[in-house]
This record gives sequence, structure tokens and C-alpha cells, in this order.
Amino acid sequence: MTHRNPNQPVRLLLADDHELVRAGIRARLEGVAPLEIVGEATDGRQALQMAEALKPDILLMDISMPEMNGLQATAEIRRRFPQISVLILSIYDNPEYVRGVMQAGARGYLLKDISAKEMINAILAVANGGYYFSSRVGPSLMENRQPAAPASDPYGLTEREREVLQGVARGQTNKEIAQALGISVRTVESHRLNIRDKAGSGNAAHLYRIAQELQLI
Repeated sequence: MTHRNPNQPVRLLLADDHELVRAGIRARLEGVAPLEIVGEATDGRQALQMAEALKPDILLMDISMPEMNGLQATAEIRRRFPQISVLILSIYDNPEYVRGVMQAGARGYLLKDISAKEMINAILAVANGGYYFSSRVGPSLMENRQPAAPASDPYGLTEREREVLQGVARGQTNKEIAQALGISVRTVESHRLNIRDKAGSGNAAHLYRIAQELQLI
């Protein structure tokens, strides 16, 4: 995503084939100062057409739509309009869906039962170049991940640092990572500093790419 002027609103295009869902999202987001909804699409093909015409910053898109589903539309958006970030909405926490859209180039995956506050946080995180996953998505990814040969690690991360990096890449907070691993928040912060020193950056997008490279997600 190109660098965004912080003084400009985050321009959103909604894509969902259910009018009630779109209306619900609009009701959640209207009036939130940094956000501006510029259009609504009813299927993946229309989302592509409107993305070309409206040039939104973020396409907030359902994964299951007629004409062209969210996975297909994400891949096409990233190919044709790489400056537009895709944030997937879904009722499914199926890890295969999550992996599929992330491989296609989406920058986040939200479950539709999240709160308005979490949806806004996710949009702002993606608008600022990061990634965001609903808290239920990360654990389901790890529980259902197929065994794979470990990737080589040029960064020399310890096993605990790799576990912390997994949590960071899934969009979990330090507190959530600490609870999942049974360690203190201060220990998580220490591991994150070590990861940053070894990887060369603490930027969320950079850490996500490293987690992908190491086959942690």
C-alpha cells in the first residue's frame, strides 16, 4: 500500500452480497472521523469495477459472493490495483480460507461477529500498512496447520521467539500472546525486542513477512 496522508480520511469500499450486512457495517462506521465509505458493491466483479472507478484505500470484502468470490477478487485487486488493501470479512474461521486469501494478497481477515471497535481498529491498522486478524482466526490456523518441513531460519530465533512471532503475525496483542504461552507481558515485550534486533525491524508488515518466510503462519 502506498503511504497515506494522515490528514486525509481512509476511503473504504464495501463489498457484500447481503444488503443487511452492508447496512450494518455502514451503521458501525459512519460518523467515525478517519473513515469515509465511498461505495458499496454486491459481488466480486462489481467490486473490481468500483475499485477501478473509486480508487479506495481499503476494500472491505466478504469472502463468499456471487459472480466472483472474495478469494478471486482479492487476487485480481492485488494484480491490477496494488495500492488498494483488501480486508476480508467472513462468518467462517476455516484456516484454509484464511491461508487462501492471505496468499492472494489480503492484509487481514475479520469475522463478522467482531465489535465495531475491533473493526475500526482493524481498518486503521491496515490503513497504516499493517495486518489484522480476528482473535479466533490465529488459533484455528495453528491448530489445523499441516505438518511441514521446518524452514531455514537466517535470523537465529529461539523457539520461544518464534512462538511470539506467530502471535504478532496473527495480530494478537502482547497480553493475548502472554496468556496463550503462559508467560508474562513483560517477557513477551522482551522477546519482541529480541526479534526486532535479530530481524532488523519491528514493523508489523515486516514481521508478518518474516513469519511467512519461516512458515509460522
